[in-house]
Amino acid sequence: MKRRETEINTEYQDGFTEEPIETKKRKKSTGKVIFRIFLAILGLILGCALYFFYTFGGTYVPVDIMSEQDYKTMDLSEDDSTTGGDVSSSWADGGHTPLYYSKKHPIIKVDQKDPDIENILVFGVDARSVKDYKGRSDSMIVVSINKKTKSIKLISLMRDSGVYIGDTKDTAKKKLDKLNHAYHYGGVGLMINTINRNFDLDIQRFVMLDFGSAADVIDLVGGIEIDVSADEVKYANHFIEEDNKLNGSNSPLLTSSGKQMLDGIQAVSWARIRYLDSDFVRTSRQRTIANALIKKVSKMSYFKKIQLLNASAGMFETNMKTMDLLRVGMSAIGYTDNIDEYRVPADGLYTVQSNPWMMIIDFDKQNKLLKDYMQGVTK
Repeated sequence: MKRRETEINTEYQDGFTEEPIETKKRKKSTGKVIFRIFLAILGLILGCALYFFYTFGGTYVPVDIMSEQDYKTMDLSEDDSTTGGDVSSSWADGGHTPLYYSKKHPIIKVDQKDPDIENILVFGVDARSVKDYKGRSDSMIVVSINKKTKSIKLISLMRDSGVYIGDTKDTAKKKLDKLNHAYHYGGVGLMINTINRNFDLDIQRFVMLDFGSAADVIDLVGGIEIDVSADEVKYANHFIEEDNKLNGSNSPLLTSSGKQMLDGIQAVSWARIRYLDSDFVRTSRQRTIANALIKKVSKMSYFKKIQLLNASAGMFETNMKTMDLLRVGMSAIGYTDNIDEYRVPADGLYTVQSNPWMMIIDFDKQNKLLKDYMQGVTK
């Protein structure tokens, strides 16, 4: 499928000028769709950990992990740097949006809070081209692997959560700001440090998704079957036409409702529908895509799975070395049938601030419930 690189002005000023509501409504939800797609592939990767060891060694990008004591003595005058990604080619030609990492904001070392639980951050940035790497984090999901309960928890962090951004308590801004701004301010280190401090987590490892591959991944498996309602057809077609223009593709419009095989652009367009109903229903569509993809992959032969791994190589970047990837994969084998989902903040644990629009979280209650959820505590 032919794609062309698209440019968008994503220069932000410190403090972020709030975008008009109508502009926000037009923002693509591709990032969230990509995460659902990636999580489906993650299950496949975990099940093929040994092969993953050899195939994905090149996705590693070095990001410093530093103790808080050493951070306090470091020279903050060093220039920013970016790592990974081919910015000389468009997405269509194999280019990748690079990870944004600032040497001024290393990942602050946090001891593992529970020896049975490992937390890995999966995220993507709001980028529209390979050179557009200093955007805001569009989706953030903590993949929590629990060896004791033999389960995987997928914890979505809402991008509009109000948090205190900073590497340490001493450097955190005293005024609440949106969580998705942290990546723009200081890259992956500042984002992880902010998440750890505000939500009492111990994330040290991450996976970053490239936004150019959402529809392509679905195409790699030959499309997925979706039950499209009559009301959804025209809305899906609107986004199919839009994506065809942006990507130089020619995906056909939907001509009827009912169960049908959708290609990548059709499926992503269907998941992006937001004017028909509510954001809760849109999230449900994204879960439907993930489940359909998981079922499609699970029915593949081992040889086809290996082909899929090869074809999707290089679509993400991580600070996990090959031995880390192998260890995580081996520890999580067999857990992919026990996957659960959670959202932060949860219902009833936040209020809404209207100007700027932000979710004001009751951190004491939320963090206690989050810890219980990760540990499998039921009441």
